[in-house]
Amino acid sequence: MAQENSLVQSLKRGIFWNFGGLYFFYFAVWQLIFTFLPYWLKGPAGMDTTTSGLVFSIMSFGALILQPIFGPIQDRLGLKKGLFYFVICCILFLGPLFQWVFLPLVGANQILGAVVMGAYLSLCLNGGVGVVEAYNERSSRAYSFEYGHARLFGSLAGATASFVGGIMWAKNTGSIFWAMTFCAAVLFVLLTVVKLPDDHMAGEVRDEQGNAAKNEPITREEWLSIFKNRSFWGFCLLIIGSATMYDVFDQQFPNYFASFFSDATAGATFFSRVVSVQILLEAICMLFMPALINKIGAKTGLLIYGGILFVRVLGCAFINTIPMLVFWRLLAALEMPFMLVSVMKYITRVFDKRLSATVYMYGFGTAKQIGLTVFSLFMGNMYTALGFHHAYLLLAALIAVFVIVGSLLMRSDAKTEQIAK
Repeated sequence: MAQENSLVQSLKRGIFWNFGGLYFFYFAVWQLIFTFLPYWLKGPAGMDTTTSGLVFSIMSFGALILQPIFGPIQDRLGLKKGLFYFVICCILFLGPLFQWVFLPLVGANQILGAVVMGAYLSLCLNGGVGVVEAYNERSSRAYSFEYGHARLFGSLAGATASFVGGIMWAKNTGSIFWAMTFCAAVLFVLLTVVKLPDDHMAGEVRDEQGNAAKNEPITREEWLSIFKNRSFWGFCLLIIGSATMYDVFDQQFPNYFASFFSDATAGATFFSRVVSVQILLEAICMLFMPALINKIGAKTGLLIYGGILFVRVLGCAFINTIPMLVFWRLLAALEMPFMLVSVMKYITRVFDKRLSATVYMYGFGTAKQIGLTVFSLFMGNMYTALGFHHAYLLLAALIAVFVIVGSLLMRSDAKTEQIAK
């Protein structure tokens, strides 16, 4: 019998708050790293921009290696916590490593320090995030709560970490990394108190209605069948055209935004406030997004996500006053919830649920990282050669092509959902 996954019911259950806490403290670490690591690399570490860029490149490259390995492992583990514990333990050592290992290593050899630091951070973030997302999504089905409702805690973490981290950074730059160690300690406790359900063994999963699904070992043929499925390749193309291009667009947008101010520092400060408002609005949108995606279908949600991104990029090419640029940025508050909820729901409705972690880490994580590797460099050159306006026109065209072609290959999840009901 199907179970109702309403937010009101979820709020009354301790397990929901437990997984909300897992999202909150993990993405607090994520926000602290991506907000303050560039400042640390330039300041205390004394790195130039080229070497700093190498750190982030290694983090992305590490994800290309790790996510295809982590996906099949997590699917075989089911709801067992071993891989999640591994990611948490990696985060736990960030405080000591940054103070007593990474900083002296960078001082001795910047290139070696950048490679070692980037590789280790990939275990915690770019590679590890797939483990966190896949485990929590599977748990949402096992414990019958909406993944999207728990995921909104990640958005709240982003706003909180940015605000608190700014205060900590001003007082003591090293405290940022010890805060990550603290978050990992809390994550360890939160994960430990989660009691595994009786059907937690590898391969055992539940559907969105909480009904037990197929419980058989995953065969090699079933694993390989993913790559013979045209919906998988369509999904990959759509992710490159949306999630990848979202990040590519964001990489230089702050500089474009600040260029409209006579004082670049004032522009950067104002932009940071806009981002804080966007993150809070994003959390609000996550409240109703699961119900909306259940109604319109996950594929439609992904198309809307790509459509909003297309409008934002195209709008920046034609309408570029400061109020409109703020508006284009705030649209991301609606855009991200469509992506976060639709990706997981499409994977679990269209593909074998036992392979959800593999599909997520290959179809979303790996595809996105490959796209970033290619298009970050390409669009960086286009910004220089064409200027922002013409580069944005080209980026909008690329988004449209990838999203449309991908959607044509993807089968709809609407019939799957009707059958489940």
